Amino acid sequence: MDRGRRSTALIVAGILLVVGTVAVGAATAPETSVDDGSQQRTLVGSQGGDTGWHADGSVYMLTGSEISWRIDDADSYFDVTQLPDGRVMAGFMHSGYQEGCAPYDPPCTKTGFRIIDPDAEGGPETIEEYAFPVRYATNSETHDVERLDSGEYLLSDMEHERIFTVRDGEVTWQWNASSFYDAPPDPTRRDWLHINDVDAVNETHYLVSVRNANQLVLVERGAGVVEVVNEDDGGSDDSCTVRDSQLKDFDGDGEIRCGDPSVLDHQHNPQWLGPDAVLVADSDNDRVVELHKVDGEWEPAWTLSRAGSVPLHWPRDADRLDNGNTLVTDTLNKRVFEVTPNGTVVWSRQTPDDTPIAYEAERLPEGERVGAQRYTADGDVEEASGGVPGLSLLLVSLQSVAPWTPFWFAELHLGLTLVGVVTVVAGGVDRLRELRR
Repeated sequence: MDRGRRSTALIVAGILLVVGTVAVGAATAPETSVDDGSQQRTLVGSQGGDTGWHADGSVYMLTGSEISWRIDDADSYFDVTQLPDGRVMAGFMHSGYQEGCAPYDPPCTKTGFRIIDPDAEGGPETIEEYAFPVRYATNSETHDVERLDSGEYLLSDMEHERIFTVRDGEVTWQWNASSFYDAPPDPTRRDWLHINDVDAVNETHYLVSVRNANQLVLVERGAGVVEVVNEDDGGSDDSCTVRDSQLKDFDGDGEIRCGDPSVLDHQHNPQWLGPDAVLVADSDNDRVVELHKVDGEWEPAWTLSRAGSVPLHWPRDADRLDNGNTLVTDTLNKRVFEVTPNGTVVWSRQTPDDTPIAYEAERLPEGERVGAQRYTADGDVEEASGGVPGLSLLLVSLQSVAPWTPFWFAELHLGLTLVGVVTVVAGGVDRLRELRR
């Protein structure tokens, strides 16, 4: 075969491989929409849909599988909760503020929570806001807020790595993670712990998700940490620090406090089911896990790694419902679904194309409650197949840059596409060399 025919063959083969990969992947993609015909209401907070997931955020209500209302007035929304009066409370992040930016220069980014009136004249609108400025728009947000019986609001804070309460805009109490974890000189300059959730277990105890440490801590107001889920072994092994630039041995004592990533790995949104049981979206393990405390150790008792023939991909919320099922926000598969204890999907809804990166969902009217049905400790419902080595991180990076990437576009599709692109490039280079002769 002469050089011209060879280069043409390479280009054509590469194009066919890319087109064929996409066409076959789309044609064989499993169905992820399941509607039982009921009119249950599901409230969803969406982080966004633009590059980096920090634009096009929204809060919307699903009635059955239809969007009944939606508001998209912030770059990102996170945790969402319906208040007793029907208004909605949501953690948020938004850029472009011109006032109240100190110590940072305007325009600045702020985070905090908003109160949304879905029944306002003219459509849903934000009627109240508590916000404070942050150094960066990424990894500095308030992902969670709860309204306490005392009238205070309880917030998580990645900017200063703390949880705190406010009333009438004033901080009334706070717990700083630096009192328990080895802290850098300035937490606002790095994604240190990434505290992404706080739930009131009772009037004095708060469950906190310390994402980068792979741990949950139970903080008693006025006393500090009284329980650690996925506690480290006290040794100097830092194998639990699976990501560079997050946890480090800042004080040089040879120890880093973090938990076993095989138990929890960069988790989100734990739900306290009751004494010695917690349900967690175990995000970087691509599963939902229920942990039980047995003989003083927290162990996986039930896990969900696949639903509706689709392996979970970076789930960030799981709520045990009053009917005994579990509601899951499967972020990078761009879906929210309800599953029975044995893994059967009874309802599933794809997220909207223009705001696909959902953070959290709540089934109404109950929402996420402290104290819910525990599952029997009987192991995995279904184990997911592993990804292609070396491509998982690249796929996540692609989805960050292009959130519209189809949910079914997995490591295998990415690998074949890359082979096709390389083949086309090789053919093009070969053709250029022939033309220059």
